[in-house]
Amino acid sequence: MWSVGQLRMTGTIRLGRWRPFTATQVLAPERGYIWSARARVAGLPVSGYDRFGDGVGEMRWRGCGIIPVLNSAGPDVALSAAGRLAAEIVFVPTAFMIGHWTADDRDRDVLVGHLPGPATRRAVRIRLDPGGRVTQVRVRRWGAPAGHPLDWYPFVVSASAETTVGGVTIPSVLRAAWCPDGSPAGDGEFYRATVTHAIFH
Repeated sequence: MWSVGQLRMTGTIRLGRWRPFTATQVLAPERGYIWSARARVAGLPVSGYDRFGDGVGEMRWRGCGIIPVLNSAGPDVALSAAGRLAAEIVFVPTAFMIGHWTADDRDRDVLVGHLPGPATRRAVRIRLDPGGRVTQVRVRRWGAPAGHPLDWYPFVVSASAETTVGGVTIPSVLRAAWCPDGSPAGDGEFYRATVTHAIFH
């Protein structure tokens, strides 16, 4: 069973305003991920990465390859990154053997997972349509969205299309949003991406 996915994607990310990006990601749901991307801010190229592995989270971003834009690590970054890792298990569905999965008692269209590691404090909820396609992933993720204090907040990834590669079907058109205070997902949306390439091993 494949346990690692390598993805390429394009999209837009909200950094003050919506800005286009290209990215690659190596994702191993049992171990961690590294997401490396390029964008432009104020006309300048910005590149760097977010990563999580061995319980450690880190974000390193630079403008023009030399100007520090964001350097962040520590327990809060690690907790937030663990939540992201839990939500992204849908990109490597052959890794669903990890953790404990059941159908929701109140909504049979929702699969509920409890994963090992820092994200176990909050369940992953994956909504499927009648054909079994992933339409939404929801997890309570540690963070401070839109100026809110650090806490656990609903984090929602919506999927509107899927692709099949080597017999593995994954979501391919995605939107991600923080939803503090029960706000609609659209209000806290900050990420839109299309997966253009995937391989598994």
